[in-house]
Amino acid sequence: MQRTYWPTTEWQTVDPEELKINTKKLSELTSIIKTEYGNINGIVIVKKGFIAYEKYFNGYDQHDAHHVASVTKSIISALIGIAIDNGFIKNVDQKVLDFFPEYDSGPFDTTKREITIRHLLTMTAPYSFDDWQEPLDKMCMQPDWVKYTLDILGQKGRIGPFKYSTAGAHLLSAIITRSTGKNAREFANEHLFSPLGMKEIPDYEMQAFGFEDLFGKNVKGWVKDPTNNSTGGWGLTLNPRDMARVGYLYLSQGIWDNTQIISEKWIKESTAMNPHKYGYLWWLHDENGMYAYAAQGDGGNIICCIPEKDLVIAIASEFIINARDRWNLIKEHILPAVGTGGQVHCPTTTQDFE
Repeated sequence: MQRTYWPTTEWQTVDPEELKINTKKLSELTSIIKTEYGNINGIVIVKKGFIAYEKYFNGYDQHDAHHVASVTKSIISALIGIAIDNGFIKNVDQKVLDFFPEYDSGPFDTTKREITIRHLLTMTAPYSFDDWQEPLDKMCMQPDWVKYTLDILGQKGRIGPFKYSTAGAHLLSAIITRSTGKNAREFANEHLFSPLGMKEIPDYEMQAFGFEDLFGKNVKGWVKDPTNNSTGGWGLTLNPRDMARVGYLYLSQGIWDNTQIISEKWIKESTAMNPHKYGYLWWLHDENGMYAYAAQGDGGNIICCIPEKDLVIAIASEFIINARDRWNLIKEHILPAVGTGGQVHCPTTTQDFE
């Protein structure tokens, strides 16, 4: 797609009608969000690179960063791609244990030695916990999260079946640290956030490792573990405009302001449909010919990309239990307004999020 400008310094807004958006339907969004999706704090809709709709609620504005929960995983995916592009990591089939030579897996732990970066990205590595029963709180109580994750990696089952794991995403963050010499926050600031015109993500000084420090509403910057690895499965704070920048980068096949930030090959691999409907830490779906991929986080945080319509929808939300399905909002009120001519849907069980 030919881009006429890049929102590195600032997003441009246009009259939605210029983008062939039904403004009457779009105008109904505000009241619907207030009455039915009360935990949404901010929403930005970008079509063809222009902000067509932007609203904030509950006292927030465009400058406020929000804990985007598992949207963090998709950022980690982007950073792994950048690390491969820059030669820090060989490829997605490099063995996980290559990065942790001090770890003793034992002579009989053959499965663990076969697990690759690709298996972590696609959630196809086995772990000792039952599916959707990951004891994330147990990892957070450990003095060494990486060793704990390596200990449970490769246990109970075989490589291949889908098993969602936030600990596995954290292991990818540790691989970024080991391969680049910088934790994910530092590496992202230099190689991803700064080129997109985003403000630097500040260091989050961990006072402790209880719930409020790790997941609470006052989390700022990017949470880190006791050994200074940025959390891989949650813990990043972004504002909705910057969430939309990430989505726009992916829609643009990794190009930003005529510079290849992430290789087009990585974008395509990350979002290619597969039987699990899960790419490289991105949720995927194709329904009635309309394809979408999304970074999703607990409480209803989402970066949704719909390539066919050159559309990005970024929603930042407050964490609540059983938040209303954002896809109902997107399908019933946003897509009809932008004239999709079809339907789109992605998997959205509460198990999708951490």
